[in-house]
Amino acid sequence: MLIKKTSLEGCYLLQPKKIEDHRGAFILNFNKKEFEEAIKQKVDFVLENESISNYGVVRGLHMQKGQFSQAKLVRVVHGAILDVVVDARIDSPTFGETFSQILSAENNYQLFIPRGFLHGFSVLQDKTKVNYKCDNYYFPAAEDGVVFNDSDLKIDWKIVENDVILSEKDKKLPSFKDFNFQIK
Repeated sequence: MLIKKTSLEGCYLLQPKKIEDHRGAFILNFNKKEFEEAIKQKVDFVLENESISNYGVVRGLHMQKGQFSQAKLVRVVHGAILDVVVDARIDSPTFGETFSQILSAENNYQLFIPRGFLHGFSVLQDKTKVNYKCDNYYFPAAEDGVVFNDSDLKIDWKIVENDVILSEKDKKLPSFKDFNFQIK
């Protein structure tokens, strides 16, 4: 497995090795020991979620705060997304910076997102299936977020603006500068 640091502190891009032969392919998606040695921290995933979406859907930017904060390992099982993270850790040297990467079933990239990051993705192909592991349980009262098209963050979601499909909840999220970084 190839594990590379991104431009954001604590955020890593992973590419599992794919072995192909006349029968098809084999991919070892996650090796806890190898992963923890590479990032020099312990991670215990306790939830695994999956979403299926069509082109134009934008999910995010979301996070959970405080003791309910979550680290995530995101991968695409079918289709493609633009995965986007924003460092929302006030004391981080990369606070307020963004990173994005196309994750697809074809390239097999995965993104490890540490606790304290906003996370979202735009769906680039119909019937895209996204799978992500979380290291903490979901707690609705700790959920928060920032509007996807924040003018200060200047994220290019790779979706035509008229094609963007948002949930009602995501339409009401605050801007990054109006976001309350205090723990709930």
